[in-house]
Amino acid sequence: MTNGYQRAPLAIRLGIEPLGVGAWAWGTRRLWGYGSGYGRAEVAAALRESLTAGVRLVDTAEIYGNGESERIIGSILREGDLSARPVLATKFAPYPYRLSPRSLLSALDGSLRRLGVESVDLYQIHWYSPVPAPGGLLDALAEAVKEGKARHVGVSNYGAEAMRRAFERLDARGVPLTSNQVEYSLLHRAPETDGTLEACRELGVTLIAYSPLAQGLLTGKYGPGSRPPGLVRRLGRAFGERNLRRVQPVVGILREIGERHGKSPAQVSLNWLLAQGTLPIPGAKDASQARQNAGALGWSLSPEEKERLDLATLGWR
Repeated sequence: MTNGYQRAPLAIRLGIEPLGVGAWAWGTRRLWGYGSGYGRAEVAAALRESLTAGVRLVDTAEIYGNGESERIIGSILREGDLSARPVLATKFAPYPYRLSPRSLLSALDGSLRRLGVESVDLYQIHWYSPVPAPGGLLDALAEAVKEGKARHVGVSNYGAEAMRRAFERLDARGVPLTSNQVEYSLLHRAPETDGTLEACRELGVTLIAYSPLAQGLLTGKYGPGSRPPGLVRRLGRAFGERNLRRVQPVVGILREIGERHGKSPAQVSLNWLLAQGTLPIPGAKDASQARQNAGALGWSLSPEEKERLDLATLGWR
């Protein structure tokens, strides 16, 4: 079924740590507040600090900041003086008016221009679009690999069955489906119950976990009467007063476990995802946040600590 190619995790295939940095907030003004409190200098520092700490995967998309995220990354790459080569991942947005294979390949060319590179390490379809049938887009992903414009390909926000079909379609073209990027955290455990995580493990597809800190709920920074900035968070139900009160016992356990390891609640939360065999991509708006994220690497929760977190967050599924 797999034409003999290796079904190793993405991090092993790319020779990187199983942790990345999400670049949605880089250049996204209205939703994340780019330009107000943080800007180009801060995100450049976040990228440089991530690379210095060994976190090399940078995940962006053509729609992040209307292409600005990719342009910022490209400009930093042109400046050089980086401690390591970033591993670049970006995504194609399958809007209803651009579902032809040519649309995907043209969009990839646009991403390559903004990033200033000849190929990306991972190219993904941003979300599943059932009408019309997405097979043509998957064929275009395979073509991107054969043309040398993408080293690996993946999908994002695909359920278990859609992912299996994508795997089979690509497999028929001799190209492995490398990853499925979905929302996954201690407070959003749907991949465990809807079959996505199990299917990823069965097929050897890496689950890339976005919003691994539940958009900040798991950092311990916020509580009743203290909400974060940014339209995404302020308009979402996650940061309502009821939710902010409800999460405090979970944060308390994260703090307690973290104290044993000299780690923060966020680092404990990310380490839990590493223990699940996933590749989390927390955001980082500055060097301090990038440094904090990297602190999730190089240590492990005990089985008892992991089980305690499992049980404490069952109600959040």
